[in-house]
Amino acid sequence: MAIFLTEESKVLVQGMTGAEGMKHTRRMLAAGTDVVGGVNPRKAGRSVDLDTRTVPVFGSVREAMAATGADVTVVFVPPPFAKAAVTEAADAGIGLAVVITEGIPVHDAVAFQAHANRRGTRVIGPNCPGLISPGQSNAGIIPADIGPKPGPIGLVSKSGTLTYQLMHELRDTGFSSAVGIGGDPVIGTTHIDCLTAYEEDPDTELIVLIGEIGGDAEERAAAHIAAHITKPVIAYIAGFTAPEGKTMGHAGAIVSGSTGTAQAKKKALEAAGVHVGATPTETARLVLKHLPG
Repeated sequence: MAIFLTEESKVLVQGMTGAEGMKHTRRMLAAGTDVVGGVNPRKAGRSVDLDTRTVPVFGSVREAMAATGADVTVVFVPPPFAKAAVTEAADAGIGLAVVITEGIPVHDAVAFQAHANRRGTRVIGPNCPGLISPGQSNAGIIPADIGPKPGPIGLVSKSGTLTYQLMHELRDTGFSSAVGIGGDPVIGTTHIDCLTAYEEDPDTELIVLIGEIGGDAEERAAAHIAAHITKPVIAYIAGFTAPEGKTMGHAGAIVSGSTGTAQAKKKALEAAGVHVGATPTETARLVLKHLPG
């Protein structure tokens, strides 16, 4: 099995006809994703030839869902229009919206997350690489050619590049799913959401959690692990050498005073029984050591 995304998922791409949307739609199709349509009101009624598949373009998410049965949308819309795109998808009743766009204003993210929650739409992101269930489907920009195969590891990460590295290092063992939740201050799906889903997934035997400096998401995840997660969890926290007051990479990756430090997050996770690697490679070794069976 997998979480949130399976071989049955039918995927739309909002912004498919743009340069980034087109490039990554090709990559998703090559990975086996069932991309059933794009959405662009100015190009509705056209079709786009993408290597071995012709994908229709619809004028709205609602129209695309009615015609194709789509239940997932991947958003490549520029920041000024992302709020409207996610709101439209939620109003149409889409089950999952994967928001790749970075640079979305925080107040826009707050607004569309709240609206999506009210409508029952799960949002992953924004500013995220998306998610992949190897051998089934890939929604976003995670490279499918880094070597992952289906397997017993569930991964949740704030960082895109660390997602790729851990997937590559553990490629011979394989993953049920890997979810890049994004590193903005306001995101939809959290570490806790993914931990809960992996706990309930019978094919996930071990969970890898990747965090970073800034905020308290990892401390909250640690409390959740202590109270609710029975499967082994291995973690890596990026940013042990980050200087105070300087944003590192993601908009949410900033240490303010004594809060949000990598050391504090490591301490909270270890208190919950989580083994924390000092480097990504050591983290991969810990995974192999503690994998059941």
